[in-house]
Amino acid sequence: MKILITNDDGIYSPGILALAEIAADFGDVRIVAPDVEQSSMGHAITASRPLSYKKTKIGHFEAFRVNGTPADCVSLGCFHWDKVDMVLSGINIGSNLGNSMWHSGTLAGAKQAALLGIKGIAFSMPSHQEEIEFETIKPFASKVLKTLIDEKESPALVNVNFPVNPRGIVWAKQSVRHYDGVVKPSKDPMGRKHYWFTVQPIEETEEGTDRWAVNHELVSLTPLSLDLTNQKELESMSQKRYFPTP
Repeated sequence: MKILITNDDGIYSPGILALAEIAADFGDVRIVAPDVEQSSMGHAITASRPLSYKKTKIGHFEAFRVNGTPADCVSLGCFHWDKVDMVLSGINIGSNLGNSMWHSGTLAGAKQAALLGIKGIAFSMPSHQEEIEFETIKPFASKVLKTLIDEKESPALVNVNFPVNPRGIVWAKQSVRHYDGVVKPSKDPMGRKHYWFTVQPIEETEEGTDRWAVNHELVSLTPLSLDLTNQKELESMSQKRYFPTP
């Protein structure tokens, strides 16, 4: 099995090496990741300039750094390595729960794989601990990978989030919450105005969601779809026949 690994924290992040070490038990591993941090880049692709693809050294793994986004890395990685079986993205230092899926560069790496017809799995963990400790989550990451590889009907796109000290694994839906949208103006040392976006949620965390799972020390697995269509609203609006039937 050929396993391509990327991230959005950059090729020198310890999380990508930890994920490569886990994945090495399941197949041949190659790392293709951004040369600098690309957090919150979402599914951006580079269309206005050429990209470079340079060999580097990450542990004992074959690795390449790209001056582009996570989605760029997956496209280039699959171009240079024929017939990739699976793309893993992470382990991101910082959770990608709920609404953060919309702008996550980590998840974008897995989404790009799904767009290419390849299974994509994104892995993230909290960043608030003083020292990032991967050893406690490695057994859980390994179990998640084994399950998704062995199960023939497993989802093609999965978002995985680890708590700091996992005690179990659950399937969970995406936590969707609204935010206050408050912008905090401030000034830099030169007296120039700048702004901070706040992320204070309005609603409480709903049970059964990814955020609820991680808050209860459970690894959350969320199966995702590339189709953003709201089927319920589509059916409702179609039945109202605002437009003549062709």
